[in-house]
Amino acid sequence: MATDSSRLVGLDLARFLAFFGMVIVNFSIAMGVTFEPDSWSTSLSEGMQGRAAATFVVLAGLGLGLAANRSETVPIFSVTVKRALFLLVTGLANMLIFEADILHYYAFYFLFGMLFVKTKTPTLLLAIGSVMALFMIMLFTFDYEAGWNWETYEYSGFWTAGGFVRNLFFNGWHPVFPWLAFFLFGLLLSKVKLGEMKVQIALALGGLVGLLGIETLSAILMGMIEGPDTKEIAILFSTSPIPPVPLYSFAGMAAASCAIGACLLVAPFLERMKFLGLFTPAGRMTLTLYIAHILVGMGALEGLGLLERSDLTATHSVIAAGLFSFDALVFAYFWSRFFKRGPIEMLMRKLAG
Repeated sequence: MATDSSRLVGLDLARFLAFFGMVIVNFSIAMGVTFEPDSWSTSLSEGMQGRAAATFVVLAGLGLGLAANRSETVPIFSVTVKRALFLLVTGLANMLIFEADILHYYAFYFLFGMLFVKTKTPTLLLAIGSVMALFMIMLFTFDYEAGWNWETYEYSGFWTAGGFVRNLFFNGWHPVFPWLAFFLFGLLLSKVKLGEMKVQIALALGGLVGLLGIETLSAILMGMIEGPDTKEIAILFSTSPIPPVPLYSFAGMAAASCAIGACLLVAPFLERMKFLGLFTPAGRMTLTLYIAHILVGMGALEGLGLLERSDLTATHSVIAAGLFSFDALVFAYFWSRFFKRGPIEMLMRKLAG
């Protein structure tokens, strides 16, 4: 049986850090920054691409799994379906402002993930492998670039039936195949004793070693075959999130394991130092903060004229993300003094239970 999630306060820290990484990535996309070589900000931004969002999805699956461990299947199924519908509507509305929205994908991660909340580890492992394998079959069968303008990162035809399905399941920013594998991996983690230090160390060190090993393997394989005539083949061994081939998925799971294990390890120390309470409120209202980083954060960037300039670098987007995330910490801290949940979380709970 998994450890009681009420003691896993480090997960709130992991959620906030994953959110911060997503803000870095999304601000860099919105600002159209230039990634300068040999820059710390470029390394940070590129390191977060696909990793922060993957960690966020793993944490979502982990949260559902822990909730299912404490609840009856029927009530949690009903609540999850209602919340998935809420996320779908919210995400589609968000798409009108920010095309790289992840919330509407989340709706389907939860819907499909519900089918596996009570399954055993071997079945989950088989499902994870099948999801990644199905994406590869689709990659060799369909046109991955359909709908995309890679110069502007705009996707045409999203609001048509065919374009929506294609984007959702195959070639969007966070398609169900293979991103559902991250959610299922989170369900898998919910079945281990996360409260035990030896498990936390195994996740942190195992995730780090796994990530370094996968990145090294990718670099070796791509170096062996990369060339003007083999570019498309080399991409199959990339750890880039576009397209999300298996090595990327494994790298995302390793990064998530490392982040979750490390946060669980340091949480007790931060709690004793009275620092953890600065992060946990924000970690508990990441849905509110995610929407805020688009409406408020990107709105502020637009008001300052930072979405229209051509001389911005990754450093500018990292600084902007840091300032917004600091403001988010402050807001969440003071909000939590009066309310248990964030404003969007309260609305979702009111509408969906």
